[in-house]
Amino acid sequence: MKSRELVNLGIPRGEPLRIAKAALATAAEAGFGKQDLRTAMRELADDPRAYTNHEIFGVLAKSLLDDAAEQKRFVPRSEPAPYQQWGKNLDEGSIDQMRNACALPIAVQGALMPDAHVGYGLPIGGVLATKNAVIPYAVGVDIACRMKMTVLDLPVGALTGQTDRLTKALENETRFGMGAAFRDRRTHDVLDLDWRVSPITAQHKDKAWSQLGTSGSGNHFVEYGTLEVREDRFQIPKGTYLALLSHSGSRGTGASVADYYSKLAMQLHRELPKELIHLAWLDLDSDAGQEYWRAMELMGHYAAANHACIHRHIAKTLGVDVLLDVENHHNFAWKETHHGERVVVHRKGTTPAGEGMLGIIPGSMASPGYLVRGKGNPLSLNSAAHGAGRRMSRKQAIKSLTWSQTKKLLAERGVTVLSAGLDEVPMAYKDIDEVMAAQADLVEVIARFDPKIVKMAPAGERAED
Repeated sequence: MKSRELVNLGIPRGEPLRIAKAALATAAEAGFGKQDLRTAMRELADDPRAYTNHEIFGVLAKSLLDDAAEQKRFVPRSEPAPYQQWGKNLDEGSIDQMRNACALPIAVQGALMPDAHVGYGLPIGGVLATKNAVIPYAVGVDIACRMKMTVLDLPVGALTGQTDRLTKALENETRFGMGAAFRDRRTHDVLDLDWRVSPITAQHKDKAWSQLGTSGSGNHFVEYGTLEVREDRFQIPKGTYLALLSHSGSRGTGASVADYYSKLAMQLHRELPKELIHLAWLDLDSDAGQEYWRAMELMGHYAAANHACIHRHIAKTLGVDVLLDVENHHNFAWKETHHGERVVVHRKGTTPAGEGMLGIIPGSMASPGYLVRGKGNPLSLNSAAHGAGRRMSRKQAIKSLTWSQTKKLLAERGVTVLSAGLDEVPMAYKDIDEVMAAQADLVEVIARFDPKIVKMAPAGERAED
């Protein structure tokens, strides 16, 4: 069994890992099968006391107990880091997660957006500034999940008069689903970057190439709609346009990076209590912290390349010019200066909203989204909501909502959904206009986008957002 697998099963690096390898060799000679060995390692990591008298694994159990005893005791901040909340009636779970994050010794400042709901560690819709440390779960599982909008040089009437042509281009030029990939692979300069920055990115480069230009599953989508530009001083004149909007991230490779380094962080901070374990961090002065940071930044470039391929190929297939491109990503960490201090700002499901910065905040498959300009509010660490936010869990949506009521709403709003799961219908989300009203001090609205032709992963796909 390789070191990486043992670490993923919970065996810490160093002396315990060395003893584990010796014990595995002895156990294999004694007739233990591979699955039995994996089970034993997992159980040992969870409860080494149960194995202290074991003939083969007793020494390893003692090593694990000694290692745990040497771990530093968790000491929270004497006073929680300050945080500001936007929006009312947020679920208590997300507020608890924000409070927990602000108790970390590395925490500097937090913010909770009006679309917030429970996530792993930091809530989705949570912002956290830390001192010289990065928290993999505060970045998120779908690293660098991203929005991109392209205004196409097509008449708005094409949404009803050229539906088949638009649909064919969309369905041919991206792929949806957990393992979605292209047989005829896309090309992009991102493949020329150094993928050896981490063993995980090096190992998954070929997979990343095969998935370049794909959209995945969960709340990821590609859709056409109308964009109503409300101000004359923008990059394109005031008026109504046909626009293409996409939402997806770094696909399977990003998920593998998140999984590996979040587990590594938890191994390095076993002193954290249960409610904080998903907030385990990597010091940026450490090799592990630098390695994760480089992998995260690579996944940011890769996510941007995914959207670039989708939009480029759709525009090329349609044979139209591009009038405007706007994009931004969330689920990321940035090194920024706030209140005179250099910090790491995690935006998990939150949109960067520095002064003058453009961003996209979508609603749902039948609700408007907004093109916005950031106001640079220091209380939110220059951040805003990244969408409407879930009103109910996926399981609850599937259990309580129906396609018949959804189809009625879609028809009323003139929306065609090519594929999607019931867990992504509009009623599963909060009211986007209430969310926007709650953050009027964070962003100003430049334009309104209304979806008209929408494609998401089909029902039954496991969500990877």
